[in-house]
Amino acid sequence: MATEPRLTADFWVRAYLARLRLANIPAYVTKRGDATAGAVLVKCATLDGQARAWQRSFDLMTGNRAWVVLAEGDEAEVDQAITRQKGFDPDLWVIEVESRDGRTLLEEDGLT
Repeated sequence: MATEPRLTADFWVRAYLARLRLANIPAYVTKRGDATAGAVLVKCATLDGQARAWQRSFDLMTGNRAWVVLAEGDEAEVDQAITRQKGFDPDLWVIEVESRDGRTLLEEDGLT
């Protein structure tokens, strides 16, 4: 059974930031993780005091990866959830997206 090659975290982050730039969506890396195998967390601040954070989850039954909501609501509470995740995983990458309409492009092909 052939396995599909995995992208490094650094490569994925650079590609994601480039896609966001092309869509005129501001984004910043607020924490750099392990370049090869670090997990990635994406926070979207809607610039009205609200935010949502996603992390990738692995479905053991299907083998698929999907973005799932880690936290949402008041931006300060979402930031606290991210801080807790950073405490559990020192290799974690955190990307912050600023989008009034909540666009992150995470649902697009190649980003799941």
